[in-house]
Amino acid sequence: MSTCIITGASRGIGKQIAIKMSQTKNIDNFVIVSRNKKALDETYELMNKEKTIKICAVDLENSEMIKEIIKEIAEEFGTIDYLVNCAGYAEPQSLLETSVENWNKTFAVNVTSIFCIIKEVVKIMKKTGGKILNIASTAGSSARPGWLAYAASKAAIISMSQTISAELKEYGIKTYCISPGRCATELRRVLAPNEDPSTIMQPEDVASVVRNLLSDMETCMDGQDIIVRQQ
Repeated sequence: MSTCIITGASRGIGKQIAIKMSQTKNIDNFVIVSRNKKALDETYELMNKEKTIKICAVDLENSEMIKEIIKEIAEEFGTIDYLVNCAGYAEPQSLLETSVENWNKTFAVNVTSIFCIIKEVVKIMKKTGGKILNIASTAGSSARPGWLAYAASKAAIISMSQTISAELKEYGIKTYCISPGRCATELRRVLAPNEDPSTIMQPEDVASVVRNLLSDMETCMDGQDIIVRQQ
């Protein structure tokens, strides 16, 4: 019986990943995570009810809470086989506008919380192997004037993913990093409020890529910054 944790599952790409992954045969148990319980309930209603689905409404900025939740999941399901980190935050500002508070908040959500949850999950996952997938952004690998903290945080995710991919090979753990381009999410509307969302890539498109990477057939795409964008 395999178990998958998906953070940021209340909206956008994370929500679509939860829905699509629940239709796969290789995962039996799902844990969907976000601060927004009501939105998680909406995600749950769209998932495959033949699977076991656990809802965790928690603030991932709380490292002690992360430890408790991962321990609880491991005790309930026995193993943690897949982890998808999709939670994100953005308040786009330029260098001279960006406050220390904005910088710290962005890194707390986009980087530190992911570091903490990966560390706790790996303590369980290293016994059996598994897959970790982090959602970064093309903003992390190219200049994004006016998005300083967000772009820097996504660059950190790319670097962290590549480093832990090498570190965790000895445990049979594969680490993937996906960098979506322009995608019609709520977070994208914050970054580009005047953009027509119908003209850009949709969250379902990214979720399909994630589903393929987490399949039993994928064996050679780990350790890379995988760009996903609509031409």
